[in-house]
Amino acid sequence: MPAKFDDIIKVAKEVLDDDYKTSGYLLKAKQKTSFNDAVLSTDVELWGKDAIVTPAKLTWKLPKPFGCTFIAIDKLEMDKTGGLKLEAISDKVYPGLKVKVTSDCKDPAKITAGATFTGIKDTQIIVDTKVANPQDATCEVTRTQAVAQCSATLGVKYAKGSPDFAASLTSGPLFGAVVAKGGFDAFTFAAHYKASPEVRCAANYSYGGKTNGNFSLGATYSGIKGVTAKAKIQQDMSVSCSLKYTAIKGFTPLLGVKYDQSKGAAFGMQLSIE
Repeated sequence: MPAKFDDIIKVAKEVLDDDYKTSGYLLKAKQKTSFNDAVLSTDVELWGKDAIVTPAKLTWKLPKPFGCTFIAIDKLEMDKTGGLKLEAISDKVYPGLKVKVTSDCKDPAKITAGATFTGIKDTQIIVDTKVANPQDATCEVTRTQAVAQCSATLGVKYAKGSPDFAASLTSGPLFGAVVAKGGFDAFTFAAHYKASPEVRCAANYSYGGKTNGNFSLGATYSGIKGVTAKAKIQQDMSVSCSLKYTAIKGFTPLLGVKYDQSKGAAFGMQLSIE
């Protein structure tokens, strides 16, 4: 199945954006229960900036709410301000079709409905809209096609009267992609190279739009069992590094540091327990 439109350049973003915890301290915990396979996830920000120094976010996932298998509560979330988010999904309506409804449990005007259809081979179609304003809809189509020894993905996304386009090409260890937004006013170019099973390199560059000139160069190394090391440099010459340890099942610490010439060094840490 092809990626969503926003995930077409995901393989490069995994190297450049994921697991860089360079500020703040976060404790993440996930607990699966015997109550119809319900899962509770807790994110606690340690030494937060608010009056409460341990603000938390709680997220329930209910695959079979009250034993019902036709619908699932994919997210029932409460953030540190008491705000709620509800996301319900069902893939039982029609083969290859998944429908979704989201709400903030407060304002009916913010209820959204969406559908994802994967019934056409190598194609994904996603439509989302506000129930109170159906004209405010977002539609995207992505398709993956084998070309000789390569794999190509094409995508188009239409929202707010403006189409966006994306294309990627994978050939062995090489990956390249381009995303055009705002009526071809802004472009993002991304590249990824898997030098070996342990070493991955990636780069991106923005041309046009608000992020014109922004770029990142980064690499990931996982040659030591249970350890993933990452580093990247950005357009402001700031350097970020991270270290993730996964050798102990259910106990994953993540450390990060960022050095900026104007702001100095910043540190962050995350601990995930499940």
